[in-house]
Amino acid sequence: MVSRQNPHPAAPAPETHVSILDLAAFDAIPLTRDPFDFTIVENFIRPPEFKPVIADFPRIPGPGSHPPAELSIKGRFKALMEEMEGPAFRAAVEKKFDIDLTGRPTMYTVRGFVSDRDGHIHTDSKTKIITVLLYLNEGWEEEGGRLRLLRSNEGLDNPVAEVSPNGGTLLVFRRSDNSWHGHKTFKGQRRAIQLNWVTGADVVANEQRRHAFASRVKKLKNMFLPMAS
Repeated sequence: MVSRQNPHPAAPAPETHVSILDLAAFDAIPLTRDPFDFTIVENFIRPPEFKPVIADFPRIPGPGSHPPAELSIKGRFKALMEEMEGPAFRAAVEKKFDIDLTGRPTMYTVRGFVSDRDGHIHTDSKTKIITVLLYLNEGWEEEGGRLRLLRSNEGLDNPVAEVSPNGGTLLVFRRSDNSWHGHKTFKGQRRAIQLNWVTGADVVANEQRRHAFASRVKKLKNMFLPMAS
């Protein structure tokens, strides 16, 4: 019997999309409204995905916030950011905060280090509508660097909540005139992503331009000085 090659071979199975974010956990945790609207979710990055994301975390030239245009965004870290800027997460945030973000652009920056000048108490600028902070550190034992949500700008004592920057921990809050937050001094590696929905495209352009300039300055400095670790 002569065997014949199938002229119509089966098409390869489509790649299965593995979600990095645990949106069900985000949906399950209620919104806290006192003293401002916020929610905290541990392990928002699914645990099996955490190490692959960390492996692709971009090299950061120093303290401060760095825009993606100045970094090498690739692999599972790139996939993480695509999910965070995608429609499913936006819909989850809209539902949680009872807000319509249609037409509101996003922007994000990446931090790898903080200096002893970071952590001062502030509310975020009025051009920001929703702030998302996602931490990517493998454990956290230090007292400093733990973000505290506060009732006022009078000090870091007696916080409403404290967010340890452990791997995969998420904080989302609605920016307001009393969305006070800050942290005790820490100097060293502290990996985090900040994503915002903002009031308009001009905000994105201005903020990304400002952060890009600062990032380039740090890169130039690092050509002559070793990067702090």
